[in-house]
Amino acid sequence: MTTNTLTLTLADEQETLALGKKLAQSFSEALIIFLHGELGAGKTTLSRGIIQALGHEGKVKSPTYTLVEPYQVGGWQVYHFDLYRLADPEELEYMGIRDYFTPDSLCLVEWPQRGAGMLPSADLEVTLRYQGEQRQALMEARTPAGVALLEKITR
Repeated sequence: MTTNTLTLTLADEQETLALGKKLAQSFSEALIIFLHGELGAGKTTLSRGIIQALGHEGKVKSPTYTLVEPYQVGGWQVYHFDLYRLADPEELEYMGIRDYFTPDSLCLVEWPQRGAGMLPSADLEVTLRYQGEQRQALMEARTPAGVALLEKITR
């Protein structure tokens, strides 16, 4: 049975970090993950869980002003994008956006809708929503690699 969507309830920040860790432990090929959700919904927290689970020991900050923060961890190039302040998708062309999406990269993209038309398609889209004091994470696989990732985390 293939799994194209998965919805989880995340009770708190620790569960969001734990989901990030599970995602990090389950991927084995280059991936593009789009992260959707309102301000404060947990996109950066989920990214931090992934990046730290891959071996990064320092802080993981939101790249709101730099647009991208690179990390070299566990043989992977991890690029954490935050496109919230992007005024025009064309700006991505000037920063060499295509150079980031390589066979050894994991690209985490917050606010991907702001880069519409300039970004490659996502393997996995994660939408984080408020649910009272908790969060709901809706994960939708868009490629076979995304399906494989969801299947691994549901085992």
